[in-house]
Formats: sequence, structure tokens, C-alpha cells
Amino acid sequence: MPSWDAHQYLRFAEERTQACRDLVARIALARVRSAIDLGCGPGNSTRILARRWPDAQVTGLDSSSAMITAARRARAARRLVEGDIAQWAEGDSERYDLVFSNAALQWVPRHGALCPRLLAHVARGGALAAQLPARGRSRAHRIERELAASPRWRRWFPNGRVPTWHAHNPEFYYDALSPHARRVDLWETEHIHVMTGAESIVEWYRGTGLRPYLEAIGEEPERRRFLAEYLAGVRAAYPPRPDGRVLFPFRRLFMVAYR
Repeated sequence: MPSWDAHQYLRFAEERTQACRDLVARIALARVRSAIDLGCGPGNSTRILARRWPDAQVTGLDSSSAMITAARRARAARRLVEGDIAQWAEGDSERYDLVFSNAALQWVPRHGALCPRLLAHVARGGALAAQLPARGRSRAHRIERELAASPRWRRWFPNGRVPTWHAHNPEFYYDALSPHARRVDLWETEHIHVMTGAESIVEWYRGTGLRPYLEAIGEEPERRRFLAEYLAGVRAAYPPRPDGRVLFPFRRLFMVAYR
């Protein structure tokens, strides 16, 4: 059964970390004494927080033991905790100057309730800062959904239960956060990643968005067929440039809410 793979995720470490750098650069906090990185993964985002605020006590939290192990090897933070974001939001009583999440909240449902809970863990004068894929904008993301809903594959996804990210438009997040914040900043950025070919886009998604689909398919030969059909769709959607490379636009939503 597919599981979180730190090595697979970090195959595109530079591209995945760029959005984290963009978000950190926009956080208007001169001093951070304590920060938590929710969904810290292998620690690439956690290290960026530590570099931006070197005096801060930074905690990394992730539900994957493999990712926490990788973060420990990288010495991403002194404190690394295996845990679920939704459970942490409901149960932890500690407050932080910065509650941060880089490309993790899309795996957590019910954002209308989740976002105010996360903001409640922010100390006065601090901020909640998060980044996640923009809803339904990626052609590669649409291809996997359409493929799973097709007659050939729908038996693995009964009653139309196609795995998807939990993501909403900027207006949704403004309405969820603004009653509890003194200021909310929202923006979207489309990063244009230069990839060596369609195969690289498939490998990108194998580290993230394809995982729920592959987990739902219970037979390894069938997973390989699904990936082959997905690759064919990606090849058609992302034609190569004259130099043979492929441009892969990936749109992301950013938010910073200040208490």
C-alpha cells in the first residue's frame, strides 16, 4: 500500500520549497519566539522558519512517521512531533507566535471550522500563515479526477468517492478568518515549473496528490495501469517545448491572518 515517502517528496525539493519561501517572506512579524510547522514533512519548510527567526523555538508536527524520521535526520527542529493536524487543533492548548502550514491543510477536511481553530492557537500579536494548492486549477489534478470517475476505474471509487484535496476559494478563507483576525492577507501565485517531461509531472504527483488514488486501488498491477493511463493524459495536456522540456503551471493560495 502506498505511503508517504520522504525521498519521493524531496525529488522536487526546490520547487516545493519555493512556495514556502514566498509565504515566509510575506509574514509581517519582526519577532517570533515560538512557531509550529503543521505538516512539516521532511523538514524543508521547518528549516526555513528557523533561518528566518533563528531565536524562535520551532516545533514540527506531521502525521507520517516516515516524514518525522526524515526531519529528524535533517535536524530540522529540536522538537518534532508525530500527530494529526485536526486533532492538534482541537486538543492542544499551547499558543504560538506563528502557526504555519506549507502545503498540508489540503489533506484536512472542514476548513470552515479548522481555520478559526488554528487561529485560536496564535498568541496575540502573532499570525497564522498557510499555503495550499489552489482549488481545481491544475490540469494534472483534473486528469486524475476524471480518470478515476471513468468506467474503467470507477469500481475502485464507489458512489463517486473520488479522493480530492480540501481547498476553497479566497473568499471562503476570508469569511472563515476575518471575524477572528485583525487583518487577513490573501493572494494566489502560479509557479511555472520547468520539468524534463510528462514523466516528471507524474513523479511530482506520486509524492502528493496521486497517493489517495493509488491507496484506493487495491492491486499493484492495477496501480501501474492507472499510472500509465494518467501519464498518457498528462502527455496530451502538457506538450513539450522546442527544447523538449515541459512547462508545469501550479497555482497556490496563500493566507496570513494576524491576531
